[in-house]
Amino acid sequence: MNQAPVDEARLVVARRLREQSVHCQRLGSDLYAHLLGRAAGDVEQGGPAWEVLRGSETDDAGSALALRFLGAVHRLVLDGAAPVLGRHYPSVGGEPDLGHAWADFVAALEEHRHELQRLLRQPVQTNEVGRCAALLGGFLLVAGQTGLPLRLLEPGASAGLNLRFDHYCYEGPGVTFGDPSSPVRLSEVFESTPPPLGTSVEVAERAGCDPRPIDPVSDDGRRTLLTYTWPDQKRRLLLLDGALEVARRVPAPVATANAADWLADKLDDSVPGVATVVFHSIVMQYLSAGERTVVEELFEKAGRKATTAAPLARLAMEPAGEMADVRLTLWPGGREQLIARAGYHGRPVIWLG
Repeated sequence: MNQAPVDEARLVVARRLREQSVHCQRLGSDLYAHLLGRAAGDVEQGGPAWEVLRGSETDDAGSALALRFLGAVHRLVLDGAAPVLGRHYPSVGGEPDLGHAWADFVAALEEHRHELQRLLRQPVQTNEVGRCAALLGGFLLVAGQTGLPLRLLEPGASAGLNLRFDHYCYEGPGVTFGDPSSPVRLSEVFESTPPPLGTSVEVAERAGCDPRPIDPVSDDGRRTLLTYTWPDQKRRLLLLDGALEVARRVPAPVATANAADWLADKLDDSVPGVATVVFHSIVMQYLSAGERTVVEELFEKAGRKATTAAPLARLAMEPAGEMADVRLTLWPGGREQLIARAGYHGRPVIWLG
């Protein structure tokens, strides 16, 4: 009598794993694409992957179940609790062997099922530094058009690494922006014409919020950020290491708060002499429908109060099919522009601005 609902639950979870497997393959992670593809079949058969994921079929689609699952296993690897599986994870010095990785993955699921079920409850916490290349053009446009220092506000900031965008180095053909000595170098990112990298930017303030902020200068914070970085993408791992080094010398406070409450406070009064830039990247899907509505209302209200002496900008990088759209809205005026399209990890950037 209960078999049909169980089968349907398995199909729901397997479908989510397969969908993310396709995304991982497209975004260049052969290891994760392989593991998720095999895990989907294992879930359908009621195997060890299903024993870990059982009960997750009703989780909201925006909670990124597949990435939470992979992150939970990655955390075991980073903690040294699954050394055999770690042989396939470059994040701990291994090299992927797709012929044997699945068997070692299953062994870790069986040995650590209860711990993985606990870790699976943790939300995905990414702070994708590569997205700064996609957002950069928006910061440059606001600085160039207003002639004012920038007051940076980032809801869903995680560890606040992207609040430090101006301390990274961006390279275009014959021109760079940022700190040429930075350990974070974003090169060969822009397809064809880059944004106006010659524009000067001064940052007057940087602040963010997150429901579960991460301290990037702590050992646990570093481990958490690594947990949700795909272990076979060495370029992303290097960018993260560099950004953590920058974080040790450039403060960027991130408050414990949800986006709506925090923005309501920050946008309540306009601040003359600076351009307030509220930016977010792959965040809106994690907000409830009600909170998204409140956020939109806050922008409308704050936009009506904006002046040339105290302008407001919204810079948003959010999903739009196979790539993300980067949109800029500047008040007074409030005209929204599609200024770029970008890969979900920030590479490549197609500048349209």
